[in-house]
Amino acid sequence: MRLGGPLFETIDSPETWVRALRNSGYRAARCPVAPDADDDTVRAYEVAAKNADIVIAEVGAWSNPLSSDPDTRSQAIEKCIRGLDLADRIGALCCVNTAGSRGTFSWYGPHPANLTEETFEMIVETTRTIIDAVRPTRSVFTLEPMPWIFPDSPASYLRLIEAIDRPAFGVHLDPVNMINSPAKFFDTTALLRECFQLLGGHIRCCHAKDITMGEGVSVQFEEVRPGLGALDYATFLSELDKLDADTPVLLEHLPDAEEYRLAAEHLRGVAAQQGIAL
Repeated sequence: MRLGGPLFETIDSPETWVRALRNSGYRAARCPVAPDADDDTVRAYEVAAKNADIVIAEVGAWSNPLSSDPDTRSQAIEKCIRGLDLADRIGALCCVNTAGSRGTFSWYGPHPANLTEETFEMIVETTRTIIDAVRPTRSVFTLEPMPWIFPDSPASYLRLIEAIDRPAFGVHLDPVNMINSPAKFFDTTALLRECFQLLGGHIRCCHAKDITMGEGVSVQFEEVRPGLGALDYATFLSELDKLDADTPVLLEHLPDAEEYRLAAEHLRGVAAQQGIAL
């Protein structure tokens, strides 16, 4: 597997991009260019990545393809199409978005209709539309799990794979986003094993973070830096290591370079304990 994360240096060329990744000890990266980049620029970064043994892990297409506002929905679908096209052009492993949200208040947030069968069918139809518009040959489209919309569990992700029925649909695994109950929080080992049992062959990329639960009467979860929460990283990394693919693990949602350094240090330490190269 390969570790990656955000960069805090000025990136203005393939050379500075590669240098910044090496300075952080990363062998995986988010896509460094936007969908409107010209072919020469895309090709330059693709070649630089190949020559430096860097995997371009994902193109983010963060938007709301399920919005109840027609214009927002249409623009989001187009953004996903352009993102998947870029992923295929540059050789990224995947284009990733959440499924979205049925509301208009938040593009990814909870809504009473999110976990209905109607929404499941909308996700299937929308994902097919995105994939069929591009018909990628090198990349796939993926949906990051969320606690309150499909895919919200390994089983619902597998169900989506079967319903969408497209070879160019894959898995973006973020196990923390599937922890939406105390039962899952207190047994992340079982959740992780289920993820890899059901989805292992489809996983293209992973996000790495951690989670804590408050002690109040109401259930409340908070993201924290890897190593400061409940996620069983020994199982996470050992299960990833069993996959045939050289899967990227991308750190996210931390405030500064020092926090990312500490997060990377934790993952590398856990991997070393397992005899795993990261």
